[in-house]
Amino acid sequence: MKRREFIQQTAATSALVSLGGLGLQSFSSPTTKKITILHTNDVHSHIDPFGPDDGRNANKGGVARRASLVERIRKENPNTLLLDAGDIFQGTPYFNYYGGELEFKLMSMLKYDAATIGNHDFDNGIEGLFSQLPHAKFNFISANYDFSNTVMDTHVKPYKIFVKDGIKIGVFGLGIELNGLVIKDLYKETKYLDPIEIAQDMSRILKEQEQCDLVICLSHLGYYYKNSPEKASDLVVARATKDIDLIIGGHTHTFLPKPTVEKNSVEKNVLVNQVGCYGLYLGRIDFYFDSNKNASAKGTSIIV
Repeated sequence: MKRREFIQQTAATSALVSLGGLGLQSFSSPTTKKITILHTNDVHSHIDPFGPDDGRNANKGGVARRASLVERIRKENPNTLLLDAGDIFQGTPYFNYYGGELEFKLMSMLKYDAATIGNHDFDNGIEGLFSQLPHAKFNFISANYDFSNTVMDTHVKPYKIFVKDGIKIGVFGLGIELNGLVIKDLYKETKYLDPIEIAQDMSRILKEQEQCDLVICLSHLGYYYKNSPEKASDLVVARATKDIDLIIGGHTHTFLPKPTVEKNSVEKNVLVNQVGCYGLYLGRIDFYFDSNKNASAKGTSIIV
C-alpha cells in the first residue's frame, strides 16, 4: 500500500474514545503508556492476495502483506498484541489440501498471541483441529466451549493474561452455538455454555481477581442480529457486562471502518470491532494509559 493511501485510510477511520467514563487523557505526557491491539477474523484460509480482477476485493489481502504491516506496527510500538477471532479454516484449496497446517504455521510466523475458535474450525472434525495444534505456536482461548470430554481437553484455556510495559491485559474467548451450524459428529461432546453468563463471570474474574488493567473479549458470536435482537452477539455481550473494555468480533463478516462505542451495564464505554473477512483488513486499537492507569483508546481499520 502506498504511504499516502495508508495515511488517508487511517485518518479517515480513527476514533478517540474515553473508557470507563473517564475524560480523554493527554497523550503527550512521558508517563503515558501505549498498548496496541491488532486483530483479524474470518480469514477463512485466504493465504494469497486477491487478484486484480476480483471485483471489490481486487489486490487486497494476503498473509505476506499482513506480515509486513504487523512488523511495521510492532517496530513502532513493541507493546503490541496480535489476536484472531476465529474461522481460521475453510474457504480455499489450501485448507482442503493441508487441513489447516499452513494456516497455523503462517499465523505462528506472524507471532499471533491468541485466537479463539470459530464454527468452521470444526470443519475437519474436532480430531482434525486437534491434529493441527502442534503447528500453532500461539494460545487458543474459549471460555464457553467445554472440551472436557473431547480430545481438545486441556488444549484450550478460558483466558490468557499478557503483560506489556507493566499493563496487565486479560483476554478471554467466546464461541457461537455449534448446534445447527456444525454437524454433531464434527464437534462430538463439546458443550456450549451460555456466553452472556460466561462473559459476566470471565470479565469479573479478570478485572477483580486477576486485577487486569485491560479486559478483552475475543468473540466468534457475531456483531448483532437485527431479526433476533436477544440472540447472543457482541453488542448484547457489551450491554450485559461491566468490566470489558474491548470486544473483538467475528462470524458475521461485519466490516466496521472504526470501532462501535457501546454502553455497558453501568453506562461506561465498550469498544466493539470487527474487520470483515478474508484478511482484507487489519484491525488496530491503540490504548493509552496515564500514570493512574486510566485508559483512552483510538481505533482504526487498515486495508491490507
